Amino acid sequence: MRMMSIASGSSGNCIYIGSDNTHILIDAGVSRKKIVEGLNTAGLELKDISAVLVTHEHSDHINGLGVISRKEELPIYASGGTISGIRSASSLGAMPEDIFHTINADEDFTINDLTIHPFRVSHDANEPLAYAVKCGSRQMGVITDLGKYDDYVVSNMKGMDALLIEANHDIRMLQVGSYPYYLKQRILGDRGHLSNEASGRLLGELLNDNLKGIILGHLSKENNYAELAYETVRLEIDMGDNGYKAGDFRMEVAGRNEPSGMIEV
Repeated sequence: MRMMSIASGSSGNCIYIGSDNTHILIDAGVSRKKIVEGLNTAGLELKDISAVLVTHEHSDHINGLGVISRKEELPIYASGGTISGIRSASSLGAMPEDIFHTINADEDFTINDLTIHPFRVSHDANEPLAYAVKCGSRQMGVITDLGKYDDYVVSNMKGMDALLIEANHDIRMLQVGSYPYYLKQRILGDRGHLSNEASGRLLGELLNDNLKGIILGHLSKENNYAELAYETVRLEIDMGDNGYKAGDFRMEVAGRNEPSGMIEV
């Protein structure tokens, strides 16, 4: 299996996961051109993609769906609430009706040799989901856009070979920054986004001997920067009591506008 971030941040998100036989995208929140360029770095084209899994209907996760749906007619998998949100997004234009597939949290489904496990996250959207993707004995998880995590989230992300996990903001940068009060409260709330510290603590519960790579994603443009996210998460892992150190794992921060390295397991 392979995973890379094509783009990840508050301005647009698109993640690639694939096996030797099947290739999927999680979210399509950037332009078709940028998705194509990202796939090309991995020797892939859009015609190789079997489906797009959508986490939720916020614009930074669906902006590219309209063009892709009309040009490629790729199947789109999402919760019923997310599909309703996509259909009501006027900026996407008309989309073919028959490309939507409704899925439910905690009900696995397959796309060729990939088994996808969707599960609930706490975010201010219509039925948002995160995804664990499995092929044979290997599995990879993508979890962003959640204001808090609990035992349910941890149990659904245990035992991964690779993880892309949100490290959205530095709490102090957000608190003293220019965002209006209501927006700061939304981001800091239970249905907002994970801080760097919370991301590190969550990772501390997910580290395991099989983990080959970690990508920190969905960084805020205004309230975070890559070096700070990396160092904060690293310190949280090193100070934890999980028996691992951050240096035991390959970890990188996903770029806002360029692909990450490819994690292969």
